[in-house]
Amino acid sequence: MAWTQLLHLGDSALTIPAGGAIAAWLLAARAWRAALGWSLVFGLALGLVAATKIAFMGWATGVPALDFKALSGHATGFAAVCPTLCWLATRGHGDAARVLPVAAGLALSSLVAAALVHAGEHTVAEAAAGWLTGTGAFLAAVHFAGNTPVPPFGRALACALLAFLVMARLVHGAPLGWWMIKAALALSGNTATTPWHHCG
Repeated sequence: MAWTQLLHLGDSALTIPAGGAIAAWLLAARAWRAALGWSLVFGLALGLVAATKIAFMGWATGVPALDFKALSGHATGFAAVCPTLCWLATRGHGDAARVLPVAAGLALSSLVAAALVHAGEHTVAEAAAGWLTGTGAFLAAVHFAGNTPVPPFGRALACALLAFLVMARLVHGAPLGWWMIKAALALSGNTATTPWHHCG
């Protein structure tokens, strides 16, 4: 398998359920503020992705000088959930013990962004902007979580797994791209979207 296949780790069919699993884990720890904060920042990050894509498809926005059309959803989603999962999984092990797993999560998310560029799915600017947006969501999650207590592992795992499966079922087959196209056409009043290869 080519390393560029890593880009599939950022698919919304995985990252959205993983985001739900993170919220459920925090709820299992009775960290209400952290769960709400994570849900808001993760939702905002994905909302920014959708907004930039809708804006480009509807009004041909973008930054031609940077070859930027819209945030990469794959890079954004994975950069948000991967290091956050690593950080939560190592709760209670001390800050020093958590550095390596979190660094590995950030490194893996940067590889996903690089794979997107290498495969021609996104430009450097789009993948980098997505990675920064997702990493910002991760840092906000750490801020909101603060001194969240470590929940009983079995309960937390069961809640996270259930949330993942429910969200995966909801996302499976959901035509997210189709809805963004419909939104772009309805909001802009155009009869066709801007071709993705066009910028500026």
